[in-house]
Amino acid sequence: MASFQFNAANVEPQQSFTPIPAGSYIAQVVESEIKPTKNGTGQMMNLTFEVLDGQYRNRKFFGRINVVNQSAEAERIGQSQLSALCHATGVMQLQDTVQLHGKPVKIKVKVRVDESGKYDASNEVTGYEAISGAVQVPAASQQAQAAPAASSAPWAKRAA
Repeated sequence: MASFQFNAANVEPQQSFTPIPAGSYIAQVVESEIKPTKNGTGQMMNLTFEVLDGQYRNRKFFGRINVVNQSAEAERIGQSQLSALCHATGVMQLQDTVQLHGKPVKIKVKVRVDESGKYDASNEVTGYEAISGAVQVPAASQQAQAAPAASSAPWAKRAA
């Protein structure tokens, strides 16, 4: 046994990690980091979102965007997701993930259930929109995205 003093009345209890129901929520990124993928051959952008209004205000949930991957298709999907988040936040030239912090966006989430039963249910982000409505990408912007400029950012397209 160890002697220890702690007054739980002075500390907010940890929030439940049960998923919030599927739907659309106004939320913002409050934490972010770039980490290697599980197999070490790519990079993931890990994002922590906080709901800003409604019944689930202040609840946090997590999202991942696969920004660099050996699979061209996985990388294309991840960069498309990142583009949607950037358009929704108005951050068109992302140099650091902190630029995404504190910018309210409408996020569509679903509940992902692990069929094997090995993992608990979790939330998965399935879309991003600007608060004012759906994000429309101008044709000129689409052309610019088709040929990304060279960059030292980890999510920039690797040289072939």
